[in-house]
Amino acid sequence: MNVKDSLREKKLLYKIKKDRDPEAYGELYSLYIERIYRFISFKVSSRSEAEDLTSDIFLKAWNYLAEGKYSDVRSFSGFIYKVAKTTLVDFYRKKGREQLCSLEDLKEQGTDAKEYEMIHDRYEAEKILKALKKMKREYQEIIILRYMDSLSGSEIAVILGKSRTNVRVTLHRALQVLKNILQKEQ
Repeated sequence: MNVKDSLREKKLLYKIKKDRDPEAYGELYSLYIERIYRFISFKVSSRSEAEDLTSDIFLKAWNYLAEGKYSDVRSFSGFIYKVAKTTLVDFYRKKGREQLCSLEDLKEQGTDAKEYEMIHDRYEAEKILKALKKMKREYQEIIILRYMDSLSGSEIAVILGKSRTNVRVTLHRALQVLKNILQKEQ
């Protein structure tokens, strides 16, 4: 997230805290809906589950802020990802299982790229998703946050409740594991 977006986020969060402004929340929703959906969609098995969970996440976040429980919310980004993680934990407890989306679901999502690029991208994505599935959840999560959601080390640290140094080390280890898995599969 660039400085301009960060300042905009802080301004909108201030409006929500001060006036409980639903329009400001709508703007934050627009900024984060795709990121949260993507974050969730890699962790559940169907598109409908991802859509339902994403809706639940934003509803829970709004209810929390609307009730005035926002004194500890300094960054909407960190806050919404924490709500997402908590919602996922609750979801898995109810379902009694843990899994990432299937490759068929990834194909179903499709892209708007040229046919050749689309085939190549899907092939690469399938290889990476297969490798990610073989990694422990902590490594999966940190790679998704960094490279699919384009979050900085500081933002990831807030979301995961870790220090920036710990995030950097964990990300390095996760990438090494991913690299080793991909090399073995060649």
